[in-house]
Amino acid sequence: MNLLIECGTIITATKKGVMRNSAIAIEDDKIVEVGKISTLRPRYRRSEKINARNKVVLPGLINTHHHAAMSLLRGYADDLDLKTWLEKRIWPIEKHMTGSDIYAGALLTAIESIMGGTTTVNTMYHFTSQYNEAQAFAKAGLRGVVGHVCFSWRKKHDRKALQALTRRWHGQKNGLIRASVDPHAPYTVDPDYMKELRAYTHELSAKYASPEMPVIWHTHVAETLDEQEKIEQAFKISAKGGVVAYLDTLNVLRSNIVAAHCVHLTKRDIQILKEKKLKVAHSPISNLKLASGVSPVPQLLKEGVTVGLGTDSSCSNNSSDMFEVMKVTALLHKGISGDPTELSAEQVLRMATIDGAKTLSWDKEIGSIEAGKKADLAIVDFRKPHLRPVYNEQSHIVYAAKSSDVDTVIINGKVVMENREIKTVNVDRTMAQVEKTKRNLLERAK
Repeated sequence: MNLLIECGTIITATKKGVMRNSAIAIEDDKIVEVGKISTLRPRYRRSEKINARNKVVLPGLINTHHHAAMSLLRGYADDLDLKTWLEKRIWPIEKHMTGSDIYAGALLTAIESIMGGTTTVNTMYHFTSQYNEAQAFAKAGLRGVVGHVCFSWRKKHDRKALQALTRRWHGQKNGLIRASVDPHAPYTVDPDYMKELRAYTHELSAKYASPEMPVIWHTHVAETLDEQEKIEQAFKISAKGGVVAYLDTLNVLRSNIVAAHCVHLTKRDIQILKEKKLKVAHSPISNLKLASGVSPVPQLLKEGVTVGLGTDSSCSNNSSDMFEVMKVTALLHKGISGDPTELSAEQVLRMATIDGAKTLSWDKEIGSIEAGKKADLAIVDFRKPHLRPVYNEQSHIVYAAKSSDVDTVIINGKVVMENREIKTVNVDRTMAQVEKTKRNLLERAK
């Protein structure tokens, strides 16, 4: 499909910054030109038009840390610390979840994400061949990195699941879906298994990936204050230098690792993150809700570490709303530092777009609005009382806009939502199915 989006304002997430009275020309799945409406309109007069006047077009938001299927457990285990949340509530009920449950939860997350202007989601969960998160994302038309979470207690199962996931889905659906290897955490994956997973990632990459389309790692790192202690107790080894420093001793750290949370870091940890060029997924709402703490994001950014934003699961957040995450990110770090200039709206928006793409090793194709990039766009309707008057569009996106202000979403050149109507799946039917799935899950878990 060839499209011409005639805009009021474009937030490019490039050096060009904000462009006004401009247009975006799309051919098939790519942006081919960005420029003034008066220049592009005659060149693309045969293209289908989208009138985005009085609206703002921005790169689709990129959610760098999620567990998409867990929307099925939204509200199931609130107001608990992480250890109790996992061991007493989440892991016990997950034993009863089927592939169709995972699919239903992930499809609900995909719909919620698209309706909130998110075009890419990085998700870690259990992969099953018949029904899975990749299948749900593909159905909805959402771009995503889909991983299988690995634990020491099921190594053979993990290898089979990773093989099936990567073989079936990496690079599929016109490049919308990529696979990842997801060690759950340094305290649930033993040192030898961490090394095995690094070797197996290399093996999968040689078979199914390329430098332009890598199989990345996605793991939880330094989420809670006692994580070093948990590692030492579980494996009878020392992790005194910090969680990242411990992983470094295993020789498993690479630049294409998404390290989720990174809350409790030592000085050495931060130095290693910088040296190894690891990417951090900051999930402030989940960290606050579970009282895990606050990641030292300003310090990481000053050291040159790439930081993207994530919601975490809808069971610990409790939504997939990246607009909420952007606002909380900006406000939280200002409040902690006592510096109102800390993390500007422009910087936070970059974290949710181009820096999110860098976090997922996908920035050559997504994350900004420029010729040659994939056409992943969110159009926000600024004709709202809470978005008037307009002095600074980027400030409004971070501090004033709501996910419900997103009017139209384009992913890979395809309009997947228009006038807040999802074009790819039946939303009402999905919600009804999720309620039925929830009831059946609870019945099995009795």
